[in-house]
Amino acid sequence: MNDLSSPVAAKTTECDVLVVGGGINGCGIARDLAGRGFRVVLCEKDDLAAHTSSSSTKLIHGGLRYLEYYEFSLVRKALQEREVLLKSAPHIMWPLRFVMPHDPSMRPAWMVRMGLFLYDHLAKREVLPGSRTVDLRQHKAGQPLKPQYKRGFVYSDGWVDDARLVVLNAVDARARGAQILTRTRCTAVQRDATGWTATLDGPDGIRTVRARAVVNAAGPWAESFLRNTAKAAKGEALATKSLRLVKGSHIVVKRIFDHDHAYIFQNPDKRIIFAIPYQDDYTLIGTTDVEIGADDPGAARISPEEIDYLCAQASRYFEKPVVPADVVWTYSGVRPLLDDASGDPSAVTRDYLLEANTAAAPLLSVWGGKITTFRKLAEDAADEVGRMLGDARPAWTEGAFLAGGDLSGWIGAPTRPDEDFERFVAAVQKRHAWLPAPLARRLAHAYGARITDVLGDATALADLGVEVAPGLHDAELRYLYAQEWVRTADDALWRRSKLGLRYTPRERAAVARWFDDQNDERQTDAIDPRAHHQEGGRADVAP
Repeated sequence: MNDLSSPVAAKTTECDVLVVGGGINGCGIARDLAGRGFRVVLCEKDDLAAHTSSSSTKLIHGGLRYLEYYEFSLVRKALQEREVLLKSAPHIMWPLRFVMPHDPSMRPAWMVRMGLFLYDHLAKREVLPGSRTVDLRQHKAGQPLKPQYKRGFVYSDGWVDDARLVVLNAVDARARGAQILTRTRCTAVQRDATGWTATLDGPDGIRTVRARAVVNAAGPWAESFLRNTAKAAKGEALATKSLRLVKGSHIVVKRIFDHDHAYIFQNPDKRIIFAIPYQDDYTLIGTTDVEIGADDPGAARISPEEIDYLCAQASRYFEKPVVPADVVWTYSGVRPLLDDASGDPSAVTRDYLLEANTAAAPLLSVWGGKITTFRKLAEDAADEVGRMLGDARPAWTEGAFLAGGDLSGWIGAPTRPDEDFERFVAAVQKRHAWLPAPLARRLAHAYGARITDVLGDATALADLGVEVAPGLHDAELRYLYAQEWVRTADDALWRRSKLGLRYTPRERAAVARWFDDQNDERQTDAIDPRAHHQEGGRADVAP
C-alpha cells in the first residue's frame, strides 16, 4: 500500500476498510482491524481526539447511576472492561476510589447500598476492591466536606488519560499496518456494488481512496456524514438514524482536597457530578447534560450557567464554597447519543449500536458508546466488518497491551496495574538518574515503556536539547511531531499532555513558535525534498 503519510506519496490508494473519524471509537476499530490483517486507512478532519474523546470525565467506570435507568447490560459490559483496560495500559489508567457522601434527602441508604452491591457483583473483579460504608467524621475524605455529611459509601472505578488513550490506539494501529491521516477531511464517498471511492482532502492535497468497506465512526458528525457526505450507488443520500447531541462541560479549579479519593455527589435534580483529583495540583468537577443543535458540535463551549451549576452543586458538599472565580480551565465535549425519545438528556442510553448496511458495498455506522466500552465496541465492529466482507478473522485485543503498556522489560512479570506503574517509575529513575523526579514521572505516565524512544541515547538532561517550556524539551517535541501526529501547540499542551494548565501565556507562545518553525520546515521540504534540514531529520519521518 502507498505510504499516505509522505508529502511526495502517490495520491491514490486501495484498502480493505476506510475508517472515518479519529476519536476513541475510530482509532480503536482501526487498531482491531489492522491487528486482524485488514488493510486500513483512517482519516480524521482535525487532530486525534480533538473533540469528544478528549473531553470526557476521564473515568473508566461502569456507570453507577445507569442502574437507576435499568441499564444493567450496559453497566455489566462496562464493569467487565474496567480491569481489561487497566491491565492493558497501566501508565495512563489506574484504579480510583470514589466517595459518595450520604444525603438522606436524595436517596435512602438502603437504596445506595443495594446499588453498590450490584455494582460489586455484576462482573468479576481481580484488582479493584469492593464497596464499603465509612464514617466521614473519621475518614480522610470527610475533612473537606460540610459537617452534616457524617456517613459515606466508598467504591472502586478507574481513571484514564482519555486523549492519550486515543493516541495509543492510533500508534498501535499504525504499528500493525494502518494508515492514520490526521487533518484530512473525507469530502465525498461514493458507493457502488463492489466498493467505495472516497475523496480525502488533507495537508498534502486531494487524494482518492478505494475501499471495500467504510466504517462511519464520526461521533457527533456520524449522522451528517451519512446525510451529506456518503452517497449510495445512485447518488442519493443514505438513510440514517437520528442522534441527540448532549454537551457535557467540566471545570478545573485549584486543588480542593489533599487525599487521593474522588467524590461522586448526588444533586437535587437527580443528576450526579464528580470531583476528581487532577494533574496533582487541581480538582476536576463535572459534568453537565445540555442538549444542543447539530450545527457545529466542534464549537461547543461551556456556558456561564453551566459554570454556576457546577460550582453550586460542588458547594453543597464542600466546606469551602467553589465559585466561578476559582475556575482556571474549562472544557466541553458533545456526546453523540442515539435518540431513544427520552425527555431527559441524562436518561438517554450511553450504550452503543452498530448498524450494518449491506445493500451494496459494506457500510458500518457506529452510534453512541462511552469511552469505557471502546475496546469491546471495536471488537464487535471488527467482527461485523469481517462478516460483511465474508472474511471473518479472530478477535485479539482482550489481554493485549496498548502502546507502551507492556512494562515487563522494566519490572518483570506484572502483578497489579497500580503497583506495576510505581515499580516502573522507580526503574526509570534508577536507569536515568539524571532525570528530575517530576519529569521522570510525567514521561513514564505519558509514554510507558516507549519512554526509551523519547529519551533516545540521552545520558544527561542537556542531551534532551533546548527546554522550550518548563519540563518540555526539544527531544520530546520532536518525538511528538514525528510519532504522534502533533502539529500545533494545542495538540501538545492540551491533548498529548495537560501542560497547558501549568504554563503562562508566554510559555505557551514559546511552544507555539517551536511548531511554527517545524511546520515551515515541513512545507519547504514538501516543495523541495532536497532542502530538508539534516538536524533531527524530522521532515521525512513525520507520520
